[in-house]
Amino acid sequence: MKLNSQTTAFIFPGQGSQTVGMGKELVEAYPIAKQTFDEADSILGFSLSNLMINGSADELNDTVNTQPALFIHSIASYRTFSLLFPDLIPASVAGHSLGELSALCAAGAFSFEDGLRLVRKRGELMKRAGELNPGGMAAILGLDIPTLDKVCAEASTENELVQVANDNCPGQVVISGAKPAVERAMTLAKSAGAKRALPLAVSIAAHSPLMDSIQAEWNQAVDNAEFVNPSIPVVGNVFASILKSADECRTDVKSQMQSRVKWTDSIKKMSEMGINTFVEVGTGTVLGGLVKRIAPEATNYPLGNPQDFSALE
Repeated sequence: MKLNSQTTAFIFPGQGSQTVGMGKELVEAYPIAKQTFDEADSILGFSLSNLMINGSADELNDTVNTQPALFIHSIASYRTFSLLFPDLIPASVAGHSLGELSALCAAGAFSFEDGLRLVRKRGELMKRAGELNPGGMAAILGLDIPTLDKVCAEASTENELVQVANDNCPGQVVISGAKPAVERAMTLAKSAGAKRALPLAVSIAAHSPLMDSIQAEWNQAVDNAEFVNPSIPVVGNVFASILKSADECRTDVKSQMQSRVKWTDSIKKMSEMGINTFVEVGTGTVLGGLVKRIAPEATNYPLGNPQDFSALE
């Protein structure tokens, strides 16, 4: 076994990692994964698994489907791992944006059913917020956070706000907010020395004040879900610190809707805890790429397809 419990963290991807066919090989190879996909279909009342494996990219990329699809693949992968390697419990878990809910589920903070219902609700509410208050997001390459914070402050007005949404890794940051403010910030970022400023093809201004219209309903959904203290240390997005209690987990999940995802700081925090191996659980290798930029000495493994499991032995 290539992993050591004391130095391994499991990390869970967020939106953007989805791809048609996700989980197909896993489900064909492992009954526990198939059970998880079937359980999800039963909870949701329709076959999301069929959409994940055989659907169109457009349908899968609709946030109400994307978010639960990523959650399901991550938990199916995690359950498969736990069955194959029952003695290996990671020293820590974390997830990027939506992935934080997958991490909390893996850490036992809530049940698969409660987690899936929350994730589906999150997708529905974020989609509605994007329809009520369309906004924009942009990737800014080659600027540090303090400079970008200044750029966003300068580009914002009282009614048009923009802020850093995802601190993904040094040199790759996503900003989010009102479209005119995002456009102004892109121009200012280039003047400040950004290598590139790329608008993202979204109308949802995630992790920004434009999510305020659905915040109360999201808080209610989180309060209605049954949380317990996580059994594995979870590094939260909002403060990049360990969430130890059910209440801390709830607070982070609520606050995260309008707050910055501190991914760079989260990986640094885990590195400081002695983590030198990161396993990306579920779809894709986006997070592994970010980890390489934040903690170049660390080892990365994907964990979403049957060959990934054999590669760990």
